Amino acid sequence: MIFCISVCIKLGLWQYHKAEQRRALQSTFDAYLHASPVALPGKFEDIEAWSYRHVKLYGEYESQYQIILDNQVLQDRAGYHVVTPLHIQGGQDYVLIDRGWIPAQAEHGKLPAIATPSGIQEVVGHVWLPSTKYYSLESPQSGWQTIWQNMDISRYAKTVPFKVLPLVLRLDADSQAGGFARDWPLPAERIETNLSYAYQWFGFAAAALAIYIYISMKKIEKKEPDVS
Repeated sequence: MIFCISVCIKLGLWQYHKAEQRRALQSTFDAYLHASPVALPGKFEDIEAWSYRHVKLYGEYESQYQIILDNQVLQDRAGYHVVTPLHIQGGQDYVLIDRGWIPAQAEHGKLPAIATPSGIQEVVGHVWLPSTKYYSLESPQSGWQTIWQNMDISRYAKTVPFKVLPLVLRLDADSQAGGFARDWPLPAERIETNLSYAYQWFGFAAAALAIYIYISMKKIEKKEPDVS
């Protein structure tokens, strides 16, 4: 009983803390969203501090090294996210720009046509730091691949012949720099789910305690004295 209750409480607290973390991230996102966009530095002392920062920069797309992320769903439709490297104006660095979602073809093996604007673009968006914790069914292949299952910046940096910054910039919905459908997930979207899971685990702990108390109670029958 002690073990069962302890596990349930621990899992409940884990989900509750995840909800609190998402709430804090949403506050950070909202603060950066309404702040003036800033330029990216050439070197990052603390890359995590740049998560969700609102950024503006100028550069030119390099469509030769463009990739698309598979298994992206928007309004129950399957599609891709288009990720294009941008050569930042005035330097040698490149940054990956997630330009948004496009629908997949009826024949999934057929790649969609993707238009990419030429010339210097004004790009405004917020910083996305892709997770490095994911499970992939991809098998290693030689040569360039256009379709990727996950946004692996480390792998991408080893594949291309230029320096790429360790982040992705998600294009703002009103940016005109060659964007597609952009309905980016918010940090707070799953808070209610995390809280409901937390309450369920706390409920399991309370139920385990109640069941233990119930089955531990035993009615003791008093024997009548033998007067014979």
